[in-house]
Amino acid sequence: MKSIIKIPDWIETQLPPECNHYKVPIDDQYIHVMEWGSGPPVFMLHGNPTWGFLYRKIVSRLLKKDCRLIVPDLVGLGFSSKPRLLSAHTLENHIRWITKLITALELEPAIVLCQDWGGPIATGSFANHPEKLKGLVVMNTILGPPDEEFRPTKFHQFARKPLISDFVFRLLGFPQRALHRVQSDEASIRGEVRRAYMYPIRSVFNNMAPLALARMVPDSLDHPSVALLRKIEKFLEAYSGPVEVIWGQNDPVLGRSLNKVKHLLPNARVSITQGGHFLQEEEDQLIAEKTAELLQLFSSSN
Repeated sequence: MKSIIKIPDWIETQLPPECNHYKVPIDDQYIHVMEWGSGPPVFMLHGNPTWGFLYRKIVSRLLKKDCRLIVPDLVGLGFSSKPRLLSAHTLENHIRWITKLITALELEPAIVLCQDWGGPIATGSFANHPEKLKGLVVMNTILGPPDEEFRPTKFHQFARKPLISDFVFRLLGFPQRALHRVQSDEASIRGEVRRAYMYPIRSVFNNMAPLALARMVPDSLDHPSVALLRKIEKFLEAYSGPVEVIWGQNDPVLGRSLNKVKHLLPNARVSITQGGHFLQEEEDQLIAEKTAELLQLFSSSN
């Protein structure tokens, strides 16, 4: 059962007009969803440590395309519920929550946009509903397990340091205070936009997710996320639908991961940009155009 959720007016004014906010109970959590329009669904999933606000520019560009735009917040982020335990945040749990959301929304076959942790969580969830995945738009993410010789990034190594990582993530609001630092254009996240990203997890009482999701990234091949990432890889290897890959090569977090994504999705159309990690803030026009092309492809085939 859906229920209405209210967010602050100063954030609402930054969103496209006529946004329908609601929350959907899932197990012992709830997921905040923003929705616009009607028609073929476009499902957009963010990653760590952002929320659905990340897609507002793309939504604005697609409002006139006669489609249903669905933008949820991951559990622990945005205006979804905030588990207090680090252990709640596993890839298995996040995939289960989004899988159940897809069912609750009675989603028709959808075009899926995903970035950062939204990539494996969205594709892992739609792997449980393969008939509902109509097309993919993939941005700066990882969609499979690490290579045998991989080394965790300095960011993810730091996230596992006892005490100091808890202090920096929980008490100093990292990394949400530094989102601009991973952009090609640092001015793309500043002022009220920066404040809107920080607001839902501004308190030590509700900001567990950024640290937990950083630790959800494998640091070895024995990490609990690896087995699910292998399943996601196998699902995508067999996926034959259309895929658009839009990549920001100036992303210091995942910019070098493009070849791995291209290898997994060899039939994808690839657009390489000068954008940073949060590509939706810098390349919204291109992302919207590629999404609209997929919508047109399916409308013309029906």
